[in-house]
Amino acid sequence: MNKSFIKFLKIAIPLGLGFFLIYYSYSKFSPNQLEEISFYFKKADYKIVALSVFFSLLSHFFRAYRWNYMLAPLGFQPKIANNFMAVYVAYIMNLFIPKSGEISRAVIINKYEKVPFDKAFGTIISERIVDLLFLFVFTAVALSLQFDKLSEFLLNKLPLSKLYSLVGIALLLFLLFLVFLKYSKSSISKKIKTFVSGLKEGILSVAIMENKIPFIIQSFLIWGLYLLSFYIATFALEETSSITFSVLIITFVVGSFSFAFTNSGFGSYPFFVAGILAVFSISETVGTAFGWIVWTSNIASIIFFGGLSLLLLPFYNKEK
Repeated sequence: MNKSFIKFLKIAIPLGLGFFLIYYSYSKFSPNQLEEISFYFKKADYKIVALSVFFSLLSHFFRAYRWNYMLAPLGFQPKIANNFMAVYVAYIMNLFIPKSGEISRAVIINKYEKVPFDKAFGTIISERIVDLLFLFVFTAVALSLQFDKLSEFLLNKLPLSKLYSLVGIALLLFLLFLVFLKYSKSSISKKIKTFVSGLKEGILSVAIMENKIPFIIQSFLIWGLYLLSFYIATFALEETSSITFSVLIITFVVGSFSFAFTNSGFGSYPFFVAGILAVFSISETVGTAFGWIVWTSNIASIIFFGGLSLLLLPFYNKEK
């Protein structure tokens, strides 16, 4: 299959899914319900929304700061400003091309701080693993608080049989890849082994870093700010301001997982947030409006700061 066509599919399928979820969500609403959603948008407290976005911005700053703890064992100490702008460029890239943010982030830090791409990329993958662990912890908390309702929601929304099939295929391909690396003596396999070696060094940087405790504290801080940002956003609408802690955690978890389905949660975030809130007796019109308010405000900040970072990076590093 043509490589360009494969790249096109990687972009088009998530976008198509996002548009379909938007169409599917709004096709269920009557004209009165659509007016109700519009009403919630108008009456939302956008000062609260701005405060929520500020804490989200703060979490990205600490992510940029924490990155140096992972790069230090490899012999690099980039400027925090470059880290911060690289993080935001990664977010804005993920909006347009799924999973491209990690690559662009490593490319930027390689260009402006001379950190080898494979090692930088390895630290980013390691960072993603840490993030995944935190998300699993939040998921475990959510399941323990409201197992029956959450499992019912997930089983209704996610095709588990297809998920198991995809996991099986992925494992098979991974095993075939390992066999290829072990027995092949081609130039391609040698290049892959060299890249994997640098990648491994980057991933293991967490294990060999001197500042493990500050790294762990910053990781808790980053995810605490994510949750705080989401919690503050619930006060933007009176109808969501009184949700319980268990509902808050579950909605936060479901919203976080929705980012895996489409470009940065386009279409999927409001759809899943509205769906889980409906399970807890909050109307779908409220849930849909709330989901779009949270998603749009954060994406707007990513577009602003990501675009600004793309413009400022060459000027900030003019000497290089």
